[in-house]
Amino acid sequence: MNYEPLYVAFLVYFNRDQDYFECHEVLEELWLKKDRDPRYKGLLQVAVGLYHFRNGNIRGGYKMLSSAAERLKPYAEDELGIRLGKLVGQVQDYAGRLANYEAHPFPYADLTIEIWDQKLRRAVEQAGAEIKPNIPQRRKPTRGKNNETK
Repeated sequence: MNYEPLYVAFLVYFNRDQDYFECHEVLEELWLKKDRDPRYKGLLQVAVGLYHFRNGNIRGGYKMLSSAAERLKPYAEDELGIRLGKLVGQVQDYAGRLANYEAHPFPYADLTIEIWDQKLRRAVEQAGAEIKPNIPQRRKPTRGKNNETK
């Protein structure tokens, strides 16, 4: 399988950098390019949910992670070269814990997407050597028509 460069970049930003804002930026572009494929929307929502929770928005984190789990649940365990079933389980657990956050608060923790496809793993390693981390990480959009420098 050939993997889209934007998908590969998403995995670099997600696993290496935990830069969930940038994950949203690159995967939204791919989601639109791929006719709003629900798999990409679900992965995008995982990143947005983690972004919200890390920034103290418990309700936003819960809503995004819950929606992501529901959207991704119907797909194969090993979809898109990743252990999607494992990720869905982790996201469901995270959302469940966020649902009870007020009564049982817990510290934020990143997730890692396990890559099973060797070709995808090599593509992510190669892209990671070329993609520079955003330091500091961006907190608002800078891409697209509405954000281009005039």
